[in-house]
Amino acid sequence: MMKKFRIVPDIYQCDTFNDFLDSFPLNSDDLIITNRYIYDPFIKKFNLPCHFVYQEEHGSGEPSDIMVDAILTNIKNISYKRVIGIGGGTVIDIAKVLSIRKFDCCDEIFDDPSKIKKDKKLIIIPTTCGTGSEVTRSSIISSTKRKTKMRMAYDAYFADIAVLIPEFISTLPYKFFAFSSIDALIHAVESYLSPEATPYTDLFSGKAIKILLQSFVTISKNGVDSRRTVERDVLLASNFAGISFGNAGCGAVHALAFPLSGRYGVVHGESNYQFFVQVLKLYYKKKPEGKISYLIEMIVDILQCHTDQALECLAVLLNDIWKIKSLSCFGMGEDEIEEFSKEVYLTLQPVLSTSYVKLSQDELAEIYRKLL
Repeated sequence: MMKKFRIVPDIYQCDTFNDFLDSFPLNSDDLIITNRYIYDPFIKKFNLPCHFVYQEEHGSGEPSDIMVDAILTNIKNISYKRVIGIGGGTVIDIAKVLSIRKFDCCDEIFDDPSKIKKDKKLIIIPTTCGTGSEVTRSSIISSTKRKTKMRMAYDAYFADIAVLIPEFISTLPYKFFAFSSIDALIHAVESYLSPEATPYTDLFSGKAIKILLQSFVTISKNGVDSRRTVERDVLLASNFAGISFGNAGCGAVHALAFPLSGRYGVVHGESNYQFFVQVLKLYYKKKPEGKISYLIEMIVDILQCHTDQALECLAVLLNDIWKIKSLSCFGMGEDEIEEFSKEVYLTLQPVLSTSYVKLSQDELAEIYRKLL
């Protein structure tokens, strides 16, 4: 039987937030979660009658149980029927959680996922170009008690509507544009190489890979200001990648990044980036004749390099977009290699299961060691 492929949210594209409001009138039954730096230039002028939550007023960095619990406390007396998440990955993951049936704290749904039931309409408007989360069923919240990220993948977290608005990307600081767009490439590549990939996911992941590589070549050649010429394409490619990995899954890159991000608060896209090329090199070493050979062909064609230099050239290109760091720069020590690799191997098998090839705990440890 053919593996299932689906795109759940209706997807719209509007040039501006004003165009969005023309198509989706908002009212006092709506709860908008966003950031002040998005609200002030884009939303404030419309004097909307909605309830607003500003994510950064409840904590900084990646979404955590502390952040979500603080928001739950602040909105406990608010009645709302629809949630609109306008922001990056942190805002989107929290918006998904706020759209389910009422609960008191994150530990409640961590401990009993049966309580994760769809209760409100959910509209997601991404303001970065990397997560693709607007079209997936996942929400990732860090658990301070468990000292790791909790990946929750349930149909209740699917948005009802996803809206792409290129206007929001224009004010994204270059650092976050770089991380998020590289993350989109990682989503596209991991889902392309996934054993769960289908001809349908390949359509989206393959197109995303090509768009993103071509966009990075443009920026590398013409400088960071040239991102303005590729922003719309990168936003679309991120969405394509989200559709692909929402169906085919990710793999070892994401699994390896979880402890680093959870322990040291490294931004999701930056954390994934640290492991990306190193994982591809190991994949290629272990199984060069498989589907990765088609990925190498795409890289060779776009970067105009030799096959045996494709992954090195990819690393150089990505380093032009944003300089990669050693894991020690984030605070990771050699004494954590065994702990991290064991955690990944023992607790993240659902993620590792959609890797291009199986990796042992020792191989995971060796990747951490090489990047330290």
